[in-house]
Amino acid sequence: MQVIISPAKKIVVDTDSFPVKSQPVYAAVAQTLLRQLKQLSLAQAQKLWHCSAKLARKNYRLLHSDFPQTPALFAFSGIQYQYMAPDVLTQPALDYLQAHLRILSGLYGILRPFDGIVPYRLEMQAKLAVAGHRNLYQFWGDRLYQVLAQPAEPIINLASQEYAKAITPYLVTPNQMITIVFGHWQREKVVTRATLAKMARGDMVRYLAENQIQSPAGIKHFASRGYRYYAALSTTNKLVFLKEA
Repeated sequence: MQVIISPAKKIVVDTDSFPVKSQPVYAAVAQTLLRQLKQLSLAQAQKLWHCSAKLARKNYRLLHSDFPQTPALFAFSGIQYQYMAPDVLTQPALDYLQAHLRILSGLYGILRPFDGIVPYRLEMQAKLAVAGHRNLYQFWGDRLYQVLAQPAEPIINLASQEYAKAITPYLVTPNQMITIVFGHWQREKVVTRATLAKMARGDMVRYLAENQIQSPAGIKHFASRGYRYYAALSTTNKLVFLKEA
């Protein structure tokens, strides 16, 4: 069982907490993308990043600076990662994540938790033309899926739609990927609230690691922050968790 999650926009450098244990599968490809990014002017980079001038200047400085590597799991610092709380996990839990968790990335493609990365800003949906490809989805093609694909092994999707789209076109069967939905009842339909969903995704990753979950059946026992598995709305390729009022 492989679990996919999205990266976070904010990245920190931390060389003191945990050592880098591996390098990204597509490290050489990432260097190609970095070289292309460094050729952009500040104005071009800001347009690509869709951010404020202040944030663009900050990220542009980061792009042209050298940093030591930080393990990916500890470099990303968004809400989901805060609720994973990887710094307090036991060694067996961290080993589980290294074996089962994969972080999708616009720059690196796909990452294991202890792969070394440096600060960057490049979302998968960024309109960056690379090597004759119109965007990063075309550029990466099926390479991310090929790293994930294992016979009869399900892919648990805890990623955003933006990143899951880099995998779904290449699934051998639709049921190979099981998407986790965290929702609320609103006007007789299930609605996802982004911030709460990010918290729940982080909680679920931690739950999987702490309990060494090896199959989708074990995921159904997850319960946190009022979310409970709701069988009536779930299917073979979607597990729905609703937040109780």
